[in-house]
Amino acid sequence: MKFVLGFAILLAYQLLGEILVILLELSVSGPVIGLLLLLATLIVRGRVGESLNTSSSHLLGHLSLMFIPAGVGLMTHYKLLAQEWLAISVGLVAGTLIMLFSCALIMHVLAKLFTPEAIDD
Repeated sequence: MKFVLGFAILLAYQLLGEILVILLELSVSGPVIGLLLLLATLIVRGRVGESLNTSSSHLLGHLSLMFIPAGVGLMTHYKLLAQEWLAISVGLVAGTLIMLFSCALIMHVLAKLFTPEAIDD
């Protein structure tokens, strides 16, 4: 029963996020908004309820099931991937390098803003 109650809480926050996205015409997905609302609620409460803890622990145990659709997509479009492997590989490597450089630059700027003496050392 605790699992069902915790799962219902998770779905309620997702539904609330979807409703807010539709009403406010946000460009962020509803589950992300629902997750942020759940995080805010948990911060205000200061603890995680037993039912939510039980259901989230069970769901995290089966997280690998979320990769099945991606695996099916790879198998379905195998020929397209074989034809375009070079462009896909270059895009993946370039995107990863751009992301790493951007994160390092942002981290450097933020560290300099919040702890200027740490950067000067």
